[in-house]
Amino acid sequence: MSFDFDRIVERRGTDSNKWHKYGPDVLPLWVADMDFASPPAVVDALRARVEHGVYGYLREGVPAELVGVFTDRCRKRYGWDVPGDALVLMPGVNPANNVAARTFCAAGDGLVILTPAYPPLLRVPGNVGLDARLPALARRADGRYEIDFDAFERAITPATKAFLLCNPHNPVGRVYTRGELERLAEICLRHRLSIIADEIHCDLVYPGHDHVPMASLSPEVAARTITLMAPSKTFNQAGLKASLSIVTDPALRERFIAARVDMVQATANVMGYTAMLAAYRDGGPWHEALLRYLEANRDHLAGYVARALPGITMAKPEGTYLAWLDCRPAGIADPFTFFLERAKVALNDGKLFGAPGDGFVRLNFGTPRALLTEGLDRMRRALSAR
Repeated sequence: MSFDFDRIVERRGTDSNKWHKYGPDVLPLWVADMDFASPPAVVDALRARVEHGVYGYLREGVPAELVGVFTDRCRKRYGWDVPGDALVLMPGVNPANNVAARTFCAAGDGLVILTPAYPPLLRVPGNVGLDARLPALARRADGRYEIDFDAFERAITPATKAFLLCNPHNPVGRVYTRGELERLAEICLRHRLSIIADEIHCDLVYPGHDHVPMASLSPEVAARTITLMAPSKTFNQAGLKASLSIVTDPALRERFIAARVDMVQATANVMGYTAMLAAYRDGGPWHEALLRYLEANRDHLAGYVARALPGITMAKPEGTYLAWLDCRPAGIADPFTFFLERAKVALNDGKLFGAPGDGFVRLNFGTPRALLTEGLDRMRRALSAR
């Protein structure tokens, strides 16, 4: 079966945040929202559900069919045996991150996040009234990031209660190795930290790298971990607001469910659930084709940056469809504004990802190659015209 990822889908006029935030002359390569139609199996499942005509509340708990599909997926993809009763439906990973922080922490406690980091993760401490502990990742000369374990451990104080892990990492594109995760877990266990594992990009990993769920490392780690996964990035259905939290410890799961306290709805919406089940059950061939296309886009982007964007560097992402561009050697004080105003290309401002993001922008290459190339051509012309 073939899928046409080169097809340009008109998204203006659809209330798309990505395509409406900036003017019609701006090409948006910013928010983590791909420009590809979701898998045909998902569209067909939603069409059938819409034609039913009744959209009442989804039943409580996780329906047995999704339990079977998802746990089988975890077993085959990650070698992780997830108990069926460990699953909790949620209306998205961002709400789940905040609920998990409320589960583990009280006001004034500390929460560790490795930076640069996805801005909604950086907002979690303020949302919950926590002390943000923000050690920086170490950036090598070739642009690849590594964990500074000494800085990570120095960030932990007696008041620190949890670590919010993002893996694969947004924005730097690292897929942490088993060894790196084991060392992080050892530090967390030694300091009695709980772990929130935001693994929303777990299915967007390129050849040569493997996603290892943090909670799969050992029963001891699993007992202190809330894992967050979703089909939203992988199958381009973020607007349907559906995710799964995996909490293997029964007492911790009760606390997590109680922490929602009517602030977060008790399940996904009915359309989000329908799309999630169809994606996980029937989206495999589409997903495999998507990864091949994204890998080619990534390589095209990396080659173009090295060849035609002087003063800008990037390391190839190991996962995600997000590239982290270092614009500091180009001498551009504010690269986000420069490319928005001079190139009419909207990127994500690196400063929003924490102090280590100053001088960087994040680029979404999950788009038809013609649009990606147009954006890069615009950026090249803007640099040349300085």
